[in-house]
Amino acid sequence: MKIAIVKLSALGDIIHAMIVLQFIKKQHPNTVVDWVVEEGFKDILDNNPDINEIHTVNLRQAKQQKSLKLLFDELKKLRKLPRYDLVIDTQGLIKSAIVSRAIPSDQTFGFDKNSLRESFAAKFYTDTCSINYDENIIKRNAAVISSALNIAISHDDILNKQPFLFSNSQISSGLLSDTKANIALIPGASFQSKIYPVDQYVQIAEELKSEANFIVLWGNESEKDTAEQIQKIVPEVHIVDKLTLDGLKALIAQMDLVIGGDTGPTHMAFALNIPSVTIFGSTPGYRNTYTTTINRVLESKSKVDPYKIDKNDFSIKTIKVSDIVKMAKELLFKGKL
Repeated sequence: MKIAIVKLSALGDIIHAMIVLQFIKKQHPNTVVDWVVEEGFKDILDNNPDINEIHTVNLRQAKQQKSLKLLFDELKKLRKLPRYDLVIDTQGLIKSAIVSRAIPSDQTFGFDKNSLRESFAAKFYTDTCSINYDENIIKRNAAVISSALNIAISHDDILNKQPFLFSNSQISSGLLSDTKANIALIPGASFQSKIYPVDQYVQIAEELKSEANFIVLWGNESEKDTAEQIQKIVPEVHIVDKLTLDGLKALIAQMDLVIGGDTGPTHMAFALNIPSVTIFGSTPGYRNTYTTTINRVLESKSKVDPYKIDKNDFSIKTIKVSDIVKMAKELLFKGKL
């Protein structure tokens, strides 16, 4: 069987979908699995042994330039792909549904209209499955793959998963400590209300600096400025140069703990079986990550509607530094301190 999985963006969403690959290959080892993704996120998929070929689209450029020609060119490119037995849309947006239907296939599988925020997307599928939209995103990914391929992916399977991000990059040993726990701070996110305040990151570093080596990661100039603010007050903190996605995978894999908001680099910790504390305010922690013994969450008391995220909800700042520090120590030192 030859299948194509469609998950175009964003970084964290792609990571949450990639977990299914190992279970597909375990139960159908001869299945050829290709992936269709937005061009800017291709590197997160690179080097994964369970992916045969990665196909990219550039819908973002078409949107930015408001160009129907660019959009049709991308769809035309997809129509020239070899025929698949099955295309599975794990994203469930209108754009991903159109992409999925454009790919030549015998069957196009996705979520039914009652399982989607953009319910019109279901019209593009030949077959569907049903699962509540507000269900955990990894459970949703497992459900659509399980239904499409008639395989089982259990809670225990997810808890006992193998790491599923792979990198060719080398990380400078000068960044890492041999005597202290290495902690990555992820101060950025896709919008402001997902970002934990800089002064509270400073407090975390102050509280743990005697036991930990802090490395702050950044992806744009605003995040770099935040990193520099942290370092100005806590000089022991290290700031890395800007990393590629491949380099980011390699660095996260070397960490003892990752602390950050609801954003792709923080979710990499889950994918790499690295301990993490993910901080949630305006987005739903119960939905957007999978809690394990080493991957923990702290949520504000906001009542979050996953159908309509309130970007003016800055309740993330109410999460106490003391709670994060306590959780970090539990994960790192298991009560030894």
